Amino acid sequence: MTDAVLCTPDARFAALPDFPWAPKYLDVKGIRVARIDEGPADAPVMLLLHGEPSWSFLYRTMIPPLLEAGFRVVAPDLVGFGRSDKPADRRAYTYAAHVDWMRAVLVDLDLRGVTLFCQDWGGLIGLRLAAEEGDRFARVCAGNTYLPTGDERVPPAFHAWRAFARFTPVFPTGRIVKSGCVRGLAPEARAAYDAPFPEERYKAGARQFPLLVPTRPDDPASPANRRAWEALRAWEKPFLTLFGRNDPITRGAEKRLQARIPGAAGQPHELLRGAGHFLQEDVGPELAQRLAAWARAPR
Repeated sequence: MTDAVLCTPDARFAALPDFPWAPKYLDVKGIRVARIDEGPADAPVMLLLHGEPSWSFLYRTMIPPLLEAGFRVVAPDLVGFGRSDKPADRRAYTYAAHVDWMRAVLVDLDLRGVTLFCQDWGGLIGLRLAAEEGDRFARVCAGNTYLPTGDERVPPAFHAWRAFARFTPVFPTGRIVKSGCVRGLAPEARAAYDAPFPEERYKAGARQFPLLVPTRPDDPASPANRRAWEALRAWEKPFLTLFGRNDPITRGAEKRLQARIPGAAGQPHELLRGAGHFLQEDVGPELAQRLAAWARAPR
C-alpha cells in the first residue's frame, strides 16, 4: 500500500459561494482532518456529518441559522473529501478507518452533549459513533441514511452504483450531487463539489465509499454494525428522522429506524416536501430551523 497522501491546493477553494468559514485542522496519525468549527466554545454542539461524494460545503445554508440559534457548529470533512487529506490508495479507506477518523474529532476536541445530524455516509459513520461513544451524544437526527449490517437485501440499483463508482473512467462528483437534488444545483455550487478533486487520483475515497457499504452478512464491517444496533435498540435519548420525501435511495429506512430505536417514539418525524437525497441542498434553511427547534425543546 502506498503512503501517498494528497492535499487539495487551497486555490481550489478560493471562490466558494456563500461559504466564508475558514477551515480548522486536526492531525490524526499524519492525516489532516478539516472542519468548520464556528460559535462559542461553550455553546451546545451541533455536529454535522456529510456523505458521498459531498463535503461540509453541503451545510452552507444550515450553518448560519444554527449559529443564530446559539449552537457551536462543527462540520468535519470526511477523510478523502473537502479540505481533508486524501490518501491516494483506495485500500487506505475502510469503514473502520472512517469511524476512527471521526472518533478522533469527537475525542480530541472533547465534544460532549452533542446533537448529531447525519446524512448518507455521515449516518453510516455517525450512527456507529453514537452507539460506541454514547456518553458524548445528547440526541441524534438522521436524514436519508441507515446503518446496514449486510443482513438485509440490497436493491439492484445499489449494485449498479457500486460498479459505476469502481469502473467509470471519470467520477463526476458535482454531477452526482446535482442528480440527488430536487431543486437543481447552481453551476457555482456544482463547481464547489468538484473543487476538492483537481484530478481523478484525488477521488480514491469517493470511489471506495460504495464498496464499503455492508451488503453481505460476512462483510468486514457487519459485526461492528450489529454491535452498534444492540446499543441503538437500547437508545432512550431523543432520536429524530427528517428524510427527503423525494429520495429514492433511502425511502423506507426512516420507518425501520423509528421502529427499532426507543428514543424515536413520540418525536416529530417528517418527510420533507421538495427534498431529495441531498436534502441540505433542497431545504437547508428549513431543515436547520426544524433541527434547532427540536434540539432546543424542553425534555
